[in-house]
Amino acid sequence: MKKMTKFEKLGLGKKLLDILDACGFTTPFPIQERAIPVLLESNDVIGQAHTGTGKTAAYALPMLQLIVSNQGIQGIIMAPTRELALQITSEIKRFGQNIGTKTATIYGGQGMGIQLDALRKKPEIIVATPGRLIDHLKRGTIKLNNVKHVVLDEADVMLDMGFIEDIQFILDLTPEERVTSLWSATMPQEIMRLAQTNMNSPKK
Repeated sequence: MKKMTKFEKLGLGKKLLDILDACGFTTPFPIQERAIPVLLESNDVIGQAHTGTGKTAAYALPMLQLIVSNQGIQGIIMAPTRELALQITSEIKRFGQNIGTKTATIYGGQGMGIQLDALRKKPEIIVATPGRLIDHLKRGTIKLNNVKHVVLDEADVMLDMGFIEDIQFILDLTPEERVTSLWSATMPQEIMRLAQTNMNSPKK
């Protein structure tokens, strides 16, 4: 009998396991080992993790597994900078290449036309900087009423950049029964307050 891989033990499905295998991922990072099963069970998560610890896969893999194709925007990932948003999108596309999930990247400094074209393709996941996401929400070009997964990546950096009120504005437009994960290298008081107000018994 074939021995179970470490990623298999986390509860990931065959399509994702095949991609991980093809990409040469054999052993999960500690943050992935702890967060993936919890997120697959639709629990909120607070992850303290620096860049380079595998945190993108820790939240992206469960999201890709739980999202249903062709049912509108179900996942929102907020990031502080265009660079990080593009990096996250590229990882999600790599992991989701045989699943059929569509992702759009939304950030300031890029023409609205390009983003509207991406939104016409009906993506299931939006990776966005908060300010530009609010622009789309106010125009009605993005609606969050079907969102089931929300990720706040590098929350401490978003706090430093003055995005906390924007994040709160966005969270208030998402359904209460969503799964929220918050990722931050440090945990200042304002971030803990944001978590207390918007998360449901998060596992740390």
